[in-house]
Amino acid sequence: MGSTPVAPPRRIVGRVHEVRHDGTRVHLRTCPLCECMCGLELHLDDDDTVSLIRPFRDDVWSQGYICPKGTTLGRLHEDPDRVRTPLIREGDTFREATWDEAFARCEELIDGVLDRYGAAATTAFVGNPVGHSFSLGRYGALLFSKFPHIYSSGTVDQWPKNVTCALMYGNMWKIPTPDVRRTDYLVVMGGNPQASGGSLLACPDVLGELDAIKERGGQVVVIDPRRTGTVDHATEWVPIRPGTDAAFLLAVLHVLFADGLVTLGGLADKVAGFDALAPLVEEFTPESVDAWTGVPAGTIRRIAHDFATTPRAAVYGRIGLCNQEFGTLASWLVDVVNIVTGHFDVEGGLMWGTPVSAPLAWMNNTDVTGPPTFGRWRSRVRGAPEVLGQVPASCLAEEIATPGDGQIRLLVTVAANPAISVPDSDRLEEALPLLDCMIAVDNYVNETTRFAHVILPGVSPLESPHLDELMWGWAMRSAIKWSDALYALPDGASDEWEIEARLGWLLGGGSNADFDLAALDDGWFSALCRMYGLDPAEILPRYDHIGPERMIDLTIRMGPWGDRYGEVPDGLTLAKVKEHPEGLDFGPMVPRADAMVRTPSGKIELVPDHLVSDLPRLRTRLAEPHDGLVLVSRRHLRSKNSWMHNVKVLVKGRDRCTLIIHPDDAVAAGVVDGSRARVTSEAGSIEVPVEVSDEMMPGVVSLPHGWGHDRPGARLSVAREHAGVNSNILAPGGFVDVLSGNAAVNGIPVEVVPA
Repeated sequence: MGSTPVAPPRRIVGRVHEVRHDGTRVHLRTCPLCECMCGLELHLDDDDTVSLIRPFRDDVWSQGYICPKGTTLGRLHEDPDRVRTPLIREGDTFREATWDEAFARCEELIDGVLDRYGAAATTAFVGNPVGHSFSLGRYGALLFSKFPHIYSSGTVDQWPKNVTCALMYGNMWKIPTPDVRRTDYLVVMGGNPQASGGSLLACPDVLGELDAIKERGGQVVVIDPRRTGTVDHATEWVPIRPGTDAAFLLAVLHVLFADGLVTLGGLADKVAGFDALAPLVEEFTPESVDAWTGVPAGTIRRIAHDFATTPRAAVYGRIGLCNQEFGTLASWLVDVVNIVTGHFDVEGGLMWGTPVSAPLAWMNNTDVTGPPTFGRWRSRVRGAPEVLGQVPASCLAEEIATPGDGQIRLLVTVAANPAISVPDSDRLEEALPLLDCMIAVDNYVNETTRFAHVILPGVSPLESPHLDELMWGWAMRSAIKWSDALYALPDGASDEWEIEARLGWLLGGGSNADFDLAALDDGWFSALCRMYGLDPAEILPRYDHIGPERMIDLTIRMGPWGDRYGEVPDGLTLAKVKEHPEGLDFGPMVPRADAMVRTPSGKIELVPDHLVSDLPRLRTRLAEPHDGLVLVSRRHLRSKNSWMHNVKVLVKGRDRCTLIIHPDDAVAAGVVDGSRARVTSEAGSIEVPVEVSDEMMPGVVSLPHGWGHDRPGARLSVAREHAGVNSNILAPGGFVDVLSGNAAVNGIPVEVVPA
């Protein structure tokens, strides 16, 4: 690998917010790590290093809230393991290269694959950080459109939500979220805000909001196989067997119809299919599902009644519902329960945010493109049906390893680590060395990128401006915040949007010699102008720069508070946003179904045929025996999937990569607290320390995801000291939610024995 790279001199480019009496310079920043979008104060010392990060209490959005991860942005920037210059593989090692050398090698590798095998042999894997990036998501189309199809972490954690929203509302990214600040009865299913902060739920202090619900006399019911930290802020914990949430919700709907508790409220003329729902749920009595779900029939009936009779109430379902065997049914039924009780698109219920800068992902709606279809093509090896343009992420390994026409020879990964984040990860680890070309856009030589032929470094969180895009679609309030980049990029470095544009150009058959970034970006910006009904010839001359900032200015100007390029004289622009480092707030969520629902019928499709088609499979599973242990995943507040484990302050302390098991199950398995157990599934086997705790319901064990940092060649010195085990070795690649193809990493049958 060579010597540890030396960080170049720091050049400050961000505006100073304040100079303290002791000379400390304070810069402001929005944390880009999750939906909380917390406002931060970055304190710089004399050599321009971030010496302290504190919450920015005047931030209009977060108002002083912060989590441990947000305090580490300086450490992430200074991490000696972070890749700062391009790396090119030479044999079994990497050498540092110039950007020109790296792009030349990319062109050579890409042309070789395209010449020999064609575009059908190429694909990409997209990681979650793309959704939080300043530019990767906004410019992704320039790269990802060059592939026949791509893979992503979306089919591991949220594809059921995308499927249901595409069918019900006309857009896969128009995901409603609970108005937690104004609700009096919140049901949390498969979510753990104590660890995640909020997932598909943008609220800076979710636990504080749960406490506030209780303080005003409301109820918070957490339905989960594990007594998570969120339960400490709830009024009730209801254990449920993994994978049975859809049956629970069907039983709730049965009670609602049987006891006359249904109402569409103000949505009566906006909902299609209501009359078809009651017959579907008639057979799912609470008594018929209590044994399978583990939730007593009386509890189901009580929750149904309490929820329906509380004026302001919401059911929130998140990742634990998505990545299970019936993830799409469960995700669909969460919305259905809210809709038929009058708790949808109303204050305190399930609502949509109103972003100041409308997400680009909201532009394509099925009233124009036509209703979504599924299975337009199938994967080459497994025959898995396409869903919203993707197949299960676990298919990638076999598509690389199996010879034949269409075998994947070229892979581009963008902010992704599928070697430990995808089911059947052992198979992918074996397959990656077979690639003729692997290009990684990443900040680390990690468990995946160690196999790359070229690594193109991304930016650190402090080297990029920031303004969140998609997150505001499920935000409690309509706010907007701009962050300057704190540090300049190293001289000659390419920004992430430039990397995507160039790689897309090369994959489209272009060369480095004729690459024209300005012309390409003008074309992309012109296409966006036309999507808004604007004439690019009139808009382009207004800008003297290219890149993401003018795109953001466009979406702000054409947003609900924008100036529409002069039509609204006092309207908002990016320049005006920048004048308010504390951010701008335009108020709480408001009902907006009329604007958001863009299905061909113009109505919320309550009972899509595609979703109903999976009910027979659920009925079959209800009748099958359900003995034995099953495995669920978990995460920790100080963890961010797989990539925050190289920050010492976040991983220090007791081992968090443990198998949590109920005391009764520990006795039956012959394991004790602190010992090591062997956990085996049909996919593989691992050894892991045991943690005996009654926080697990009997019959369920839990492992965290994102660990397993002991692989040779990975350059993660801190993470290696806290390697843990890779839970995805136990996840069978074929165990998926049928409707969406999402991985079922919750509810995996396992055997536990002493190691």
